[in-house]
Amino acid sequence: MEQLQTPRTQRTRWTRRKQARPAEILDAAVAEFAEKGFAAARMDDIARRAGVTKGTIYLYFRSKEDVFKTLARDLIGATIAESAESAREFEGPSSDLIRMVLGVIGSLVATSDRVVLPKIIIAEAGNFPELARFYRTEMIDKGMALLSGIVERGIERGEFRKLPATHVARLCIAPILFIMLWRTTFAKFDATPYDYDSLVRTHVDVLLTGLARDPQPLGADRR
Repeated sequence: MEQLQTPRTQRTRWTRRKQARPAEILDAAVAEFAEKGFAAARMDDIARRAGVTKGTIYLYFRSKEDVFKTLARDLIGATIAESAESAREFEGPSSDLIRMVLGVIGSLVATSDRVVLPKIIIAEAGNFPELARFYRTEMIDKGMALLSGIVERGIERGEFRKLPATHVARLCIAPILFIMLWRTTFAKFDATPYDYDSLVRTHVDVLLTGLARDPQPLGADRR
């Protein structure tokens, strides 16, 4: 027998639907930005893709720029913040900390559809300098500070040899940028899916070999 829809049940479903709308709008925006870029994407098209009216979007977001910033903060920014908090509480070797943080970031860029956001910033920074400034200060600078801090920690504890932490931080993130570029531009031409996890693991092994106070060739017997 079909269950009778009471006003209370209808209100509950409407409330759940309302709570889900921001996420649905953000998912639609990612797809629209990926297909058309930031400049060409229109709020009307995002609304159509999300199955809502354009006015509904403005109940949650002030502008298309606000949608983009929320996309970046909700996943990329949140991941950096959570990693920074984990780093502050971490008591083990700095090499393990680097492995953990780069593993988390690498997994994010290898699986999330929001990996398209950095590509959009690179492509459209000249036309939208405020978005580029936002991404620089909120994502890049905080990410570099996190990685530089880990390197400095390792140097201070005598675990790493003395190297410029800011340079090492950029070396840490370079393969992550490669994954972003590859996924958003070249992956569709791959005969078989690229093993991003293996790339990150290999990168970390090479990186830690170079950071070690007594560097040895990768794969050498360290007993």
